[in-house]
Amino acid sequence: MAGAGWRTLLALGLVCGIGLLPWLTHTDPAYTVLKARSAEREPTPEVLADIRQQLGIDGGPLHVLAGWLGGLVRGDAGQSWISGADVLPEVTRALGASLLLMGVALLVAVLTAGVICLRTLRLGARRRLGGRRAGGSGSAVLASLPEFLVASVLATVVGVQLGWLPALGWYGPQWTVLPALALGLPAGAVLGRLLDDLLPGAFGEPWALAAAARGLTGRSIARQAVRRCVPALLPNLGLFVVGLTGGAVAVEQVFDIPGLGRTTLQAALAQDLPVLQAGTLALVLLAALATGATRVAARLLTGPALRDGALSSLHRPAPPAGRLLPLVYGALLVAVVAFGLARDPLALDTGQRLRAPSPEHPFGTDALGRDLLARVGHGALDTLLLAAAISAAALLVGVLLGLVPRVSAPLVDTLNAVPPVLVALLVTAVAGSGAATPALAVGAVAWAPLAAHTSALLRQERATLHITASKGLGAGPVHLLRHELLPAVVPPVLRHALLRLPGVALALASLGFLGLGAQPPSPEWGLLLAENQPYAERAPWAVLAPAAVLALLGALAVSVAGGLRRPVRRRPSPVVDGGDGAERRSVTATEKEPAGVR
Repeated sequence: MAGAGWRTLLALGLVCGIGLLPWLTHTDPAYTVLKARSAEREPTPEVLADIRQQLGIDGGPLHVLAGWLGGLVRGDAGQSWISGADVLPEVTRALGASLLLMGVALLVAVLTAGVICLRTLRLGARRRLGGRRAGGSGSAVLASLPEFLVASVLATVVGVQLGWLPALGWYGPQWTVLPALALGLPAGAVLGRLLDDLLPGAFGEPWALAAAARGLTGRSIARQAVRRCVPALLPNLGLFVVGLTGGAVAVEQVFDIPGLGRTTLQAALAQDLPVLQAGTLALVLLAALATGATRVAARLLTGPALRDGALSSLHRPAPPAGRLLPLVYGALLVAVVAFGLARDPLALDTGQRLRAPSPEHPFGTDALGRDLLARVGHGALDTLLLAAAISAAALLVGVLLGLVPRVSAPLVDTLNAVPPVLVALLVTAVAGSGAATPALAVGAVAWAPLAAHTSALLRQERATLHITASKGLGAGPVHLLRHELLPAVVPPVLRHALLRLPGVALALASLGFLGLGAQPPSPEWGLLLAENQPYAERAPWAVLAPAAVLALLGALAVSVAGGLRRPVRRRPSPVVDGGDGAERRSVTATEKEPAGVR
């Protein structure tokens, strides 16, 4: 009950805060509504007073908010300040479109995750995981591609040039395919990497060894291994459900989809408070339903083992991955940045507009004749350093709050229900516009998936047999946290944070793409993608250059994450009686792992 009350208070606080948005930004809502209705009409005092009377905002923000909440209790969400139509049918239609898109995108994400984990599943089913090395460069590249860039490429190539599928509008099932691919492929890459990280531990558990000894098929063992790992991922899957519904603003913009994310963005920009509040409330309710469903599913999949403390740890000691790939990717990224920094990112040469890559301009030029290598290199200072700082702060906050799920879970559910674009608008309202606004907006929500992941792993790790045994031997909470729980939970969450590092850069890029991030002539990567997207068909290198560097960042992050493993501890081996009364002892022995873990 306490958790439900905390969630209700947070949801009401969020909706009320949004209801105060025009007054927080110190703008006149009547003026904003007038410009949204008719940009040519003069904002005379008489006209503005008439609009205030029509909207009923003469009484101030608290009067407006109280009136909206009172109508909501009666099932009336009010009328749109722009169109005058009833809000509830409009938001319901938008929610229906977003839910359909989310469902298809989630199916794409699950299939993508299955493809990424296929190699591990095959090796695990055949008990041959001993030679498996952490990989995932391909999935890292896929996870690093901006959703709006994937959407633009699919719309241009598949929709317009090839004509295989419709590229604009929302009129039937076939219109869902391209936007669902744009949303589901990057999300599936992240989910696939997280699942692939857990599967070796599941294949090495005693039940898998016993099942293989009894002659069960490899397919059955692989299916049960997936079932064993899914509960730890369900909280993040719930976050993806809400994110794919309300956070698909850029994709909905590209494909002209009347979804809830686009509706709330348009309402926020026009300060159409009834629509904005109703859309946000719908996302909050969806987040609550998704969270409840994932928790029930996790309990059903885990069974009584979670309650009885009979699980095995999925995070066993393992040798680190190879160090060659991170060095290669890091050297390439440093080389690109270094060569770019040696050039002028602002030098204009209109005679060299949209030139293809050449020795003089290795990445080509943009629509103003500026060297793209120079702009990518100088933009790295803004994008990479900012994304790294946000990721580090998100990791710290996520782990700390994840250790107290009763506090963090309601915060995670509420924050995840707010599209990042709306967060950016709220941050702008409170802190003002500026270079720090996108960072504050992304940082405000970047910790949520890491906190959810920490809580899920901690819940399962506390139910393991070795924790139960340690408690029986007198270990206290502090000892368990320092020596058992954190060493098992922090490495996978750290790998998760590194996997999301390109995602943080993408979130900054998305805000730039929507005009809420860096402003020209800044070479920030999101702004580069936004500026050059209209020329993607004529000069594809103009968008491929920053996208390729983002993909390289993703491959670097995943390859580095593969080397972050719980170390193999060495301990004295037990005394062995040789049978003739002589004791034989080896100096040290490596902790043995079940076959198939390495």
